[in-house]
Amino acid sequence: MNTRPPTLEEVAQRAGVSTGTVSRVINNARHVSGKARQAVERAIEELGYVPNTAARSLATQRRGAVVLAISSDDPALFANLFFAEVITGVNAVIEETDLQLMLVLAASERGRARLARILQSRAADGVMLLALKENDPLSKMTEESGLPAVHGGRSLDRTPQWYVDADNRGGARTAVEYLISSGRKNIGTITGELNTHAGTARYLGFREAVVLAGLSDKRVAHGDFSEVSGAAGMKLLLDEHPDLDAVFIASDAMATGALAVLHEHGKRVPEDVAVVGFNDIVTARHMQPALTTVRQPIEALGREMIRMLVRLINGEQPTSLILPTELVIRDSA
Repeated sequence: MNTRPPTLEEVAQRAGVSTGTVSRVINNARHVSGKARQAVERAIEELGYVPNTAARSLATQRRGAVVLAISSDDPALFANLFFAEVITGVNAVIEETDLQLMLVLAASERGRARLARILQSRAADGVMLLALKENDPLSKMTEESGLPAVHGGRSLDRTPQWYVDADNRGGARTAVEYLISSGRKNIGTITGELNTHAGTARYLGFREAVVLAGLSDKRVAHGDFSEVSGAAGMKLLLDEHPDLDAVFIASDAMATGALAVLHEHGKRVPEDVAVVGFNDIVTARHMQPALTTVRQPIEALGREMIRMLVRLINGEQPTSLILPTELVIRDSA
């Protein structure tokens, strides 16, 4: 006869919820809906599940720390002003609390193992996740920990319960519509990573605008949000589409690389090729020419992520946010 005790996963399956929700119920966290709590409690009773009381005791202790886990191990990460501005926003709110901020770069096996140790030891009270890819293991790892978690942006495979994001699709569509209204007909794009929600949403915004205007959506080069990939994408577009008269670029960092290539090829901006970026990082206005770009409130993204996480830690039920974007017109388009 099998006398194996039921597992946390079996309780979650019986209750029809995630293992993270089961953990939150067991740890008596307040950020669980009444319906989910009742389902978990009923499943625990039916299965005869006995929580690990030592782990439960540990879990109820506040550690006074939160984690910002970034799904990247790129050594040039902090040269990307997007991440620098997000961290600035997070830190601005952290300064108003007694919390400590732990930063974990968690795309590699070593980085994920480091995050797993933090989660398993309950060394933090909550987690913020940033730059997740499709089917990113960090999402499942954090959910199973039962700790409050806020996502910066959404993932392609699922929408998290709590997130702060920008209107990537709408912002991209507005940018391309502006190019069309200024008389551009042969418009290309350099995409971000298409295994990210932001990369895909900005690409879809480009496609919607050109297709609705009866223009071609075939002038496409794929990048990864980096300056290097922007340069490579711009070279590809110029080689394959010599009639190109405008380009929407999914990040300002890529636009930096693209502008350098246009200059090398003797293309005048915006006379020959108009350029629009996305993000409005602090250096965008100082580029040559000053970059027309879609502004997303990057520091506000960081501020709202940590504010939402603090509310979750305190047992409140915040609402996820989509922050507005705005087209900032400068000299490049």
